[in-house]
Amino acid sequence: MRVLVTRHLFPEAIEHLRQGVDVEYHDCRDGLTQQELCTAVRGQDAVICPLTDRIDASVIAAADKLRLIANVAVGYDNIDLEAASAGGVMVSNTPGVLTESTADLTFALLMATARRLGEAERFLRRGAWKFWEIDLLAGRDIHGQTLGVFGMGRIGQAVARRAQGFGMRVLYHNRSKVEVGIEEDLAATYVSMEELLERSDFVTVHVPLDDATRAVIGPAELARMRPGTILINTARGPVLDTDAVIAALESGHLGGVGLDVFDDEPAVDSRLLRFENAVLLPHIGSASIETRRQMCMLAVENVLAHARGDRPPDLVNSSALA
Repeated sequence: MRVLVTRHLFPEAIEHLRQGVDVEYHDCRDGLTQQELCTAVRGQDAVICPLTDRIDASVIAAADKLRLIANVAVGYDNIDLEAASAGGVMVSNTPGVLTESTADLTFALLMATARRLGEAERFLRRGAWKFWEIDLLAGRDIHGQTLGVFGMGRIGQAVARRAQGFGMRVLYHNRSKVEVGIEEDLAATYVSMEELLERSDFVTVHVPLDDATRAVIGPAELARMRPGTILINTARGPVLDTDAVIAALESGHLGGVGLDVFDDEPAVDSRLLRFENAVLLPHIGSASIETRRQMCMLAVENVLAHARGDRPPDLVNSSALA
């Protein structure tokens, strides 16, 4: 069995993979172009790729033997799932292992935005701190405030759990209510999307990117938020309407934003860079050494399961098996 690895992974994962299959490893940081992907995928039984690789219908059509795409991410919006399923190509992801690290980063981003930490560090580094003032870089309290969690999956629940430690009230909106036991454990209250936006001091987004969630936070949703609300996004960039977010920052309606994801990564809308109350990170939600290593290993385990003739444990499109 031949496996294409499109980009640099942790060495332990590559070593483990080589023990079970024949590996073509592109140990690069900047990835392959679409044309290079179309060429490299020929003759491969499986592909291991990060979320930055766009595995579209053209890449899938160019593959003559491909049966599995192992995505090193929990989201898989970078893959044309319909084309993969139609071609009998399985797709796997890496759920679970990045939940806690992403929740850590989400809460760190919330705290940094609320307490103006990025602005404060820049202030100090440029030598602007001359004396203590009663309102110098005064930010927003986090404890005792209301957190609105939009998307109550694994990561949303982990963020809500952290909010308990800060004595926050937790509201949530999801496609469906979570189990009563989970609500009770998290002291979380299910509300409509409208109520979540209207009552929250902080709104954090944890929904997958699909047709229903693209630009789901737009002008109308932002207008429903109370003045000064802080918006956090560690899901996918396109779930926010970036133009609307920028307009809300310009008007002062939004109190700040903390963003780890963007529309067209690694490009970042230059207008966002103007705002001191925007904390911007380069998609590092799961970027702890331990978690990223586990993600690589989980992608490898999905490939090795397929090599043994087993169903990949983290298969997301069982229709490909039909």
